[in-house]
Amino acid sequence: MLQQYTKEFKTNLRLAWPVMLGMVGHTLVQFVDNIMVGQLGTTELAAISLGNSFVFIAMSIGIGFSTAITPLIAEADAEQNAYALQKVLHEGLRLCIILGVVLFLGVYIAKPLLFQMGQEPEVVALAFPYLNWVAVSLLPLVIFQAFKQFSDGMSLTRYSMYATVLANVVNVIINYVLIFGIWIFPKWGVTGAAVGTLASRVTMLVFVVILLYRDPRTTAILRQLVPKRLYKKELNQLLQLGLPSSLQMFFEVSFFTFAIWVCGFLSKDAQAANQIALNLSSMTFMVAMGLSVAATIRVGNQKGFRAFGELKRIALSVFLLTLLLDVVFAGFFVAFNEWLPWLYLDSTTGLDTFAVAELAGSLLFIAAFFQIFDGAQVVALGSLRGLQDVRIPTWITFLAYGLIGVPIMLYLSIEANMGARGVWIGLCLGLVVSSLLLYLRFRYLSNKLIRTYG
Repeated sequence: MLQQYTKEFKTNLRLAWPVMLGMVGHTLVQFVDNIMVGQLGTTELAAISLGNSFVFIAMSIGIGFSTAITPLIAEADAEQNAYALQKVLHEGLRLCIILGVVLFLGVYIAKPLLFQMGQEPEVVALAFPYLNWVAVSLLPLVIFQAFKQFSDGMSLTRYSMYATVLANVVNVIINYVLIFGIWIFPKWGVTGAAVGTLASRVTMLVFVVILLYRDPRTTAILRQLVPKRLYKKELNQLLQLGLPSSLQMFFEVSFFTFAIWVCGFLSKDAQAANQIALNLSSMTFMVAMGLSVAATIRVGNQKGFRAFGELKRIALSVFLLTLLLDVVFAGFFVAFNEWLPWLYLDSTTGLDTFAVAELAGSLLFIAAFFQIFDGAQVVALGSLRGLQDVRIPTWITFLAYGLIGVPIMLYLSIEANMGARGVWIGLCLGLVVSSLLLYLRFRYLSNKLIRTYG
């Protein structure tokens, strides 16, 4: 019986591994920033954590909205409807451009809120100029997401991976010369990391467009990128799927961003330790994100074929594969929780680095357990997105994170005096509730489709 699921592992991984590497590449930009900036000191590391907390919220809205493109493209591709593919890309790209401009302006206008959040003044002073550059990078990032989701829906998952790898090379080079002032370049510190992020995202966008333009399956669509008219049906479909999806991702990212703010309220050391643990767990989470995209594509394809029994079996195979991989990652975090924080810290910069390393190690121990539930909830969301079911999952994430996770986080961290450890226990419990309810939602819908259509 188990073999009916394990035999799908190869196909799941074939679709997912380029997405995994591409998503890891996104996180690797932050990983490189954190490691390089961490060599300057814990204040600088806390500053990029605070600055990114604003950007992550905006990114969640843009990325969440763009995910509506993938299931519509996957379904049209299964039906071999070239005209539908073109219309979905046109409207998706139009919406992402508008959204990218709005998000950039929103972050730029909201910058003064940094001074009203009870954060340490020295951290805010460094975060403010960092945020200027990273806010601009939202525009190329959200536009890139439109092409990425289109490419993923066409099962061309390698292109976004190639673009992200190149972007990381650009990021590392620019970071190195501008953070530390190498050769003739100025020493910009935290701001240098932000410039590297902007340059890498522009590179990513340009390269993925070039790759799609040269592919025989997509070149005709890319040659007609400027729409001749408004496609109302596709626009409505994208809005109906995209708005709840962006809200769902907004709730999830806000949950983790709130954790950053709470840790910043507790202390500079707590914020730096939280940034280390969050960045490391984000790296492994991107593997589950890749499998979530594979689930969206395959479930979307099966929905187009109206093969609902196969749809459920394939989705469950993705759940099983994700569980096995996340157990391995959990073991890795438990085994190396005391060593991993030193990737980000320099023991010669002061005694506070040892306190940060110790605290980050304890947070990684907690992160080991929530890896499993975090992976389960994102694959469940991917499967439900393939079914084009997004409204109920949005309310589930609001319940799990906003009404359960946040109150527990605040109580344990402040009232119970558990500090950053209490924050991460709250994160873990929110993910437990979310993963369970989302999985049950998928089981209910897939069984209903099987009963109705066979």
